[in-house]
Amino acid sequence: MTLASAASSIDGGFYTWVTELAHRSPAALDSVVRLWSDYGLALFALLMLASWWRSRPEDPARTAMALCTPLVVVAAYLVNDLVKSVFHEQRPCRTLHVVTVEACPALGDWSFPSNHAAIAAAAATAIWLTDRRIGAVALAAALLMGASRVWIGAHYPHDVLIGLLTGALVAWPLTVAARRCAPAVMRLRDSRLRPLVAAG
Repeated sequence: MTLASAASSIDGGFYTWVTELAHRSPAALDSVVRLWSDYGLALFALLMLASWWRSRPEDPARTAMALCTPLVVVAAYLVNDLVKSVFHEQRPCRTLHVVTVEACPALGDWSFPSNHAAIAAAAATAIWLTDRRIGAVALAAALLMGASRVWIGAHYPHDVLIGLLTGALVAWPLTVAARRCAPAVMRLRDSRLRPLVAAG
């Protein structure tokens, strides 16, 4: 059994059902999902900024976690991309030849695991560990991002699931470890960079 056939046998039927549902759905809905799938990661950047802003009056450990969140997300992306380069799973829209909301990515643009899902999950996990209120929004957005990748036809469901797990599993320990940077935050509070790490 080839890698492509193995991948499609896992959840190819569900993928086909979702893409057919998307094909029958109103064009306006598909447009909204496509826009979210393509540009929704920008929301996580805004949520990171909000988390950082709210952390400044709090304890230095929370501020350190918020400041390290972008680095955590980059680390999760690199790990996920490394996994992607190992498996070389072809996009389902090329293997199953279905009609998709978005044009199928080029050959060699591997599918497993989903980078979008990994980035979203890493950001959501790091934000949630820093700020539960904003983190709840981020976690919901991460799930919607993952679902949108299947809806537009870019990924199998298992691509998204493993991407979400990879992002979360990388982000959790790194974000917790970022608490060790609290002494550096305390030093910055006594410097000209105080507005970066403290309110008022």
